[in-house]
Amino acid sequence: MKVTFTGLASFVATFGVLSFVGLVLAIGTDFWYIIDTSKRENSSSVSLSSHSGLWRTCNFHNQCWPFMNPFGAGRNLSDSQRQILNMHGTFIVLLPLSVIVLFVGGMLGFISMLARAYLLLLMTGVLLLFSAVLSLAGICVYMAYSAAAFKEAVNISGHKTLEDIEIYFGWSLVLASVSFVGELCTAVAFLLTSARVSQLTNQEEDE
Repeated sequence: MKVTFTGLASFVATFGVLSFVGLVLAIGTDFWYIIDTSKRENSSSVSLSSHSGLWRTCNFHNQCWPFMNPFGAGRNLSDSQRQILNMHGTFIVLLPLSVIVLFVGGMLGFISMLARAYLLLLMTGVLLLFSAVLSLAGICVYMAYSAAAFKEAVNISGHKTLEDIEIYFGWSLVLASVSFVGELCTAVAFLLTSARVSQLTNQEEDE
């Protein structure tokens, strides 16, 4: 049991740290959404290509500007525009909150592994599972937000305006998705460990 528990502790520690670092890097980088206008520019010396993060948009000359309401500050917003702004506010909250919960879960997991306490292990597993749910929700809302924003841009500008423009998700979103998988694996490992510790405790009491 000692070797198994040590190996499991190494597993959850590795995946937990990688998940935390990956999510922090994903949130802090600006490659969630990429707009490539290179096909349209050809001979133009001005590049309109850009890559966006959660809070700002940058061009490929390292010039960045914070997110601004593209629909203006007026109250005459359509339902779709209000929904887009609400989705932006939602994933801005969910993803950083996931980082906080993951950090707290990591600290609790470290203590629970040292103590080998069933209740602490169970609480850690549940907390990390909650963190994974927050991450997944944030990623899904961001993808829905991107699709809705693109649809709104088409409605405003028309399809011809967006011809020869390539739009795709970047590596920051991929990193956040990988982090979610790591959080989920770590949570499941803690839950299984808590079940195993509870089983061994009951066996010792019966003896």
